[in-house]
Amino acid sequence: MSLAWISLIALAAAVTLSMLTKVNVGVVSLALAWIVGVYLGGMPLNTVIGTFPIQLFLTLAGVTLLFGMASANGTLERLASRAVHICRGNAGLIPVMFFAVAVLLSSIGPGNISTTAILAPMAMAVGAQAAIPPFLMALMVGNGAQAGALSPFAPTGVIVNGVMDRIGLQGVEFATYSNNLMAHMAVTLVAYLIFGGVALFRKGSKEIGETEAVKLEPFSPVHWLTLGILVALVVGVIGWDLHVGMAALTGAAVLSLAGAADEKEAIRKMPWGVVLMVCGVTVLIGVLEKTQGMALFSDLLARVSSPSTVTGVVALVTGVVSVYSSTSGVVLPAFLPTIPGLVERLGGGDPLGIASAMMVGGHLVDLSPLSTIGALCIAALPASEDPRKLFNQLLAWGLSMTVIGAFICWVMF
Repeated sequence: MSLAWISLIALAAAVTLSMLTKVNVGVVSLALAWIVGVYLGGMPLNTVIGTFPIQLFLTLAGVTLLFGMASANGTLERLASRAVHICRGNAGLIPVMFFAVAVLLSSIGPGNISTTAILAPMAMAVGAQAAIPPFLMALMVGNGAQAGALSPFAPTGVIVNGVMDRIGLQGVEFATYSNNLMAHMAVTLVAYLIFGGVALFRKGSKEIGETEAVKLEPFSPVHWLTLGILVALVVGVIGWDLHVGMAALTGAAVLSLAGAADEKEAIRKMPWGVVLMVCGVTVLIGVLEKTQGMALFSDLLARVSSPSTVTGVVALVTGVVSVYSSTSGVVLPAFLPTIPGLVERLGGGDPLGIASAMMVGGHLVDLSPLSTIGALCIAALPASEDPRKLFNQLLAWGLSMTVIGAFICWVMF
């Protein structure tokens, strides 16, 4: 068996483990990269270690630390609570507002998982008071968080843009973000119409009491300082092309020195498992590239695709895998590097369109309760609601998105 096949089997084993077990696939990937690269491929250890994504690590650490501190000191919750109160109890407007807030929060930095963790309890509490179906609230919050996931300030966007840079697709951050945003907006609009959103307007407004979830607390100097730093981060990255990771680490240092957030608590709550997963898989992908395993992977995808169908095919494949596995940590780092070879073997195709199909196809299914986003929505249900019913609804939604998402990507890209 050739080394290319061995390395590809190693990647397949890592992805399968991520789907069937709770083992951190990053640890497994690092071990496989060492064994395949050094002992089977004869590479120097420094060559294998050299594929570790240092810049990606710094960016993920900086962004998640800064927004972890902004969440820990209550700044993000205060912004979300005020946005909800703008609705003034209008049952039809409440789901739309939660979608918009989720898009905004996810886009400015916390990302899809942190945004859902912040908003889901609030959304379910407010939805229960306004008699809004929990399924609709879960779709609005989850899809909103997913819609902003590919922002260059969000962890998934950081991961994706790092991979895109390595495969020669630089400067497309806005395109990947907007493509994912538009796809999720379209799907969410249809869901809103189908699952009773319009009918909610006939209920008029209902007074939403001030619960613990939506309590309006005043902004203190700490929160104004945090907001100022977040705005400065966005302006600096967009206007002056600052390195987002280093800029975020600097902002976190300012908050720490000012005593504006509990640094130790924020560091403790950083998603270290996800960071290790992404970096480990990236190292294994680096070994695949050096052993021609990635070229073999591209060839296999090309055999079941054509230039006219490739976007739908890759969206379907990434969607199916993403139902059971991490989209940002496993699926996209594994699939995106195949794009240059795939386009070459197909004899044509739009690399950005294929990349967008992978990203959109992978993200549309992530409201499945087998994924973190769906699980967070179920965990936030009030005691009076049936979690099994919501589980089944979200599972049906996630599985249906594998096919619907593939069709959307084929049409869009």
